[in-house]
Amino acid sequence: MAAASAGPGSAEHPERAALHRLEGAVDDLLERLAKLRRRLEECTSARAEAEELVRRFTGDEEEAARLLSRIRTLHEENAELRHRLGQGRATVERLLARLRFLEDQR
Repeated sequence: MAAASAGPGSAEHPERAALHRLEGAVDDLLERLAKLRRRLEECTSARAEAEELVRRFTGDEEEAARLLSRIRTLHEENAELRHRLGQGRATVERLLARLRFLEDQR
């Protein structure tokens, strides 16, 4: 088996470029994950504060429970919509990657 040459026409250059893109993508994902964790902590704290405010505002535990239940439902619906948007973005990114690949093949 012949070893691949390191010349400009070798397969090493595209592999190196692909590795750099992969490393960049991983770095981006790690940064996103850190941001999401910070945001989750902020949201958890804000939720606890909001629940306490609803309880104080209504003065009625049943009414507070009903309002908090509705808020949770809306948050769940919002999360589902965000998930769908994320899936749509991922699909678009895959399509763009395919287009870039096809353009590179020309």
